[in-house]
Formats: sequence, structure tokens, C-alpha cells
Amino acid sequence: MSIVLARIDSRLVHGQILEAWVPYVGADCIVVASDEVAGTSFQCMVMQAAVPSSVKLIIGTLEETVSILSSADLLKKRVLLLFANSEDALKVCQLGASYKKLNLGNMHSSAGKNRYTCTIALDQQDIDKLQQVEDQGVTIVSQCVPADRERSWRKLISSGGR
Repeated sequence: MSIVLARIDSRLVHGQILEAWVPYVGADCIVVASDEVAGTSFQCMVMQAAVPSSVKLIIGTLEETVSILSSADLLKKRVLLLFANSEDALKVCQLGASYKKLNLGNMHSSAGKNRYTCTIALDQQDIDKLQQVEDQGVTIVSQCVPADRERSWRKLISSGGR
């Protein structure tokens, strides 16, 4: 199994993932790591309906994701791993999943968050969690779509946000 992209995208499975990222990285499997989504059959059904039959979709809790990623079923798959937020990305990393790079794609704004790009808003908890992910040896970059250039998340936060 090869994780070809690990990404935080609060929208999880949506058009940009299916139309831009899946072809760009050549993914043939999407793993959604989310306790919330895994526990909501309606959300699972909607995501399953959106994903083309040529791409395997697996939705698991954070704990299940570690087992899923090491399963024999994925040995020859090119996996796009999706997280809804920094907390989930950190938890899966702490549980033993290994990925080398984490892409910050869409992290929506809410009360108390500073906007760093048009698609990334972070609060201090996000920054602390991303620091912990980075401490695990993971390179963290910001890149909304494949046509954008990668930017170090450190350069984003040093700008102070808007």
C-alpha cells in the first residue's frame, strides 16, 4: 500500500478531490478517517454514491483506519487518505499510521480561527496539533489544488493570518 496523498479537507469527499486530486496522484482508493462520518450511515451513503466505481472508498473510525491502512486488501492500492481536521490527522498518526507528508487543503473558518489563505483557517489548537504531527516526522504543506505550488505551513503561520 502506498499513501499517495494524506490531506486535511473539511469537506472530505467532494468534486475537487474526485476531479483534481484523484487523477493527479493516480489514487485508486480513498480512505476517509473520521469517527463522525463512520458513525453516520447517511454521510457514508452520500460519499459512496459520489465516488466512481473505479475508485475504492473505505470509511473508518480513526482507530479502524490504522488497521485499514495495514490490511492486505490495500497492498497494491494507491491510497488518498482524508481527514476532516488536524485533530483526526494527529490521532491517526499517534495510533501508528505512517504518512510522510500532510497536505492542508481546506480547513474552514469558524469562531476563533485566523484565516491564513482563502481555504485555510487555524486556531491555536490546530497549530499545536499540526506541530505534534510535524514532530512525528511528517512534512506539512499547504496546496489547495494540484496546479497551486506547495507552501510550507510554517510560512503560512508566520504571516500571522488575517
